[in-house]
Amino acid sequence: MTSAGKVRSYDAAVAGFSLAEAEARLAGSLEGGLNACVECCDRHVAPGKVALNWIGKDGTERALTFAELQDGAARFANMLADVGVGPGDVVAGMLPRIPELMVTILGTWRAGAVYQPLFTAFGPKAIETRLATSGAKLVVTNMANRLKLDDVPDCPRVAVVLGAGEAAPDGDIDLAAALKAMGASFDPVMRKGADLFLMMSTSGTTGAPKGVPVPLKALMSFDSYMRDAIDLRPGDTFWNIADPGWAYGLYYAVTGPLLLGHQTTFYEGPFTVESTYDVIRRLGITNFAGAPTAYRVLIAAGAEAAASVKGQLRVVSSAGEPLNPEVIRWFAQNLSAPIHDHYGQTEVGMVVNNHHGLDHPVRAGSSGLAMPGYRVAVLDEAGNELPPNRPGVLAVDMTRSPLCWFTGYWRKDTPAIAGGYYRTGDTVEFEPDGSISFIGRSDDVITSSGYRIGPFDVESALLEHPAVTEAAVVGVPDPERTELVKAFVVLAKGVAGTEGLAEELRLHVRNRLSAHAYPRLVEFVSELPKTPSGKIQRFILRRQEVEKQARA
Repeated sequence: MTSAGKVRSYDAAVAGFSLAEAEARLAGSLEGGLNACVECCDRHVAPGKVALNWIGKDGTERALTFAELQDGAARFANMLADVGVGPGDVVAGMLPRIPELMVTILGTWRAGAVYQPLFTAFGPKAIETRLATSGAKLVVTNMANRLKLDDVPDCPRVAVVLGAGEAAPDGDIDLAAALKAMGASFDPVMRKGADLFLMMSTSGTTGAPKGVPVPLKALMSFDSYMRDAIDLRPGDTFWNIADPGWAYGLYYAVTGPLLLGHQTTFYEGPFTVESTYDVIRRLGITNFAGAPTAYRVLIAAGAEAAASVKGQLRVVSSAGEPLNPEVIRWFAQNLSAPIHDHYGQTEVGMVVNNHHGLDHPVRAGSSGLAMPGYRVAVLDEAGNELPPNRPGVLAVDMTRSPLCWFTGYWRKDTPAIAGGYYRTGDTVEFEPDGSISFIGRSDDVITSSGYRIGPFDVESALLEHPAVTEAAVVGVPDPERTELVKAFVVLAKGVAGTEGLAEELRLHVRNRLSAHAYPRLVEFVSELPKTPSGKIQRFILRRQEVEKQARA
């Protein structure tokens, strides 16, 4: 054993990586036949083996076995065949975290079809855009979301999950009644590794969402992330709070744990500090994953709220945005839990991680090291690889990343891969130890008086101040300095946003960072603009500032 009970060193994992061994962990094969429902359900069926721990919004608790999900998936696949949905067709799901969502996903895969997630907070326009991209043949939803589809032109047929006293609209399929009428046997449709099983969309942090096709061979990458980065062990009780309407939730709260034959957790209710700690206590969660947005809310509630679960979490993982060092310190002090930053995108899954399951140094503020099976590079504008401590764009070296499955956006003429690299659009730099330091989205990097300033460092410094709950930093056009650094700050409850506090924050960042990186402008706001998945949309703040200057 190496340090902290880890089985393998990172260097050994990289040197010993074998694509053949990764494929051998699957029940099927890339060329001989593969079905995601078999991989994530059928092969794990055993008497009493639990696949899903579910807690409803009213507190109802239920454990579903792999056998129960297999039954539901077969019935769902039979229903798809009955309505003319076949292999390669797209089925969209717009459901909360309820058992029917899992049945919809697994049943779609069993039929050889492609599952498309629709986040339940989407409005009609967002739904229309995504359905137009995929050409979905069926949408599965509940009555709380059904009305949105009335405003979607050319909406496909709809199957609905009904509550007590609810009736399906004319022409819709009553999902429960349809499944009850179907047989519980359906031979899984075998596909090739290059065939799709998911149709995703980018999150829209920098523009209109694009379709991201995910082939079955991506299962090998998901498997590696759960083992090496999440460090999911047989004795763990796992909960990834990310919504399955987005990539991190669908890839690693649904597909990843089930792929390993491990239980996962759905909590139907809204995210609150109280509900999060309650679920951790009730289910005995030991392995936890989520996003910094949620973690900052937990921190704002204070150490007293966390006391009841202190010491229970073995490991915590963070993805979606860079993890600020202050969060790492708080979790260590108040939850006695190591929290590690992981980096990825919808297009490629998780590719740079501070791996819980591999032994390597973890530096606060670092996104980590490339996951075994991937090679990443930092490129300049001409596409040349840069040495350590030179900022550039993070890229995946496609020729030397055997686990990478992304080939391009769905039905887009513009190539996403050029010169053998997929460019993420994120500005980073290598450290001498090979780890990646995140600077910001390329669009977010600020140029002031000839300096390039990453918003992440400034935001992290602001979050160290006890008055600050959240912060977003952007560049505001300035004729003398090109841009001024401006901070939008959400304050802790009960703290007043005064000019005196603004000056205190300026000095705090100046002392923590440098004289050129501190925010000369500070604005106190009640909330920050975010995508539905919780990522801060700095481009909206920049646009507002430009419009404000134009009106002045």
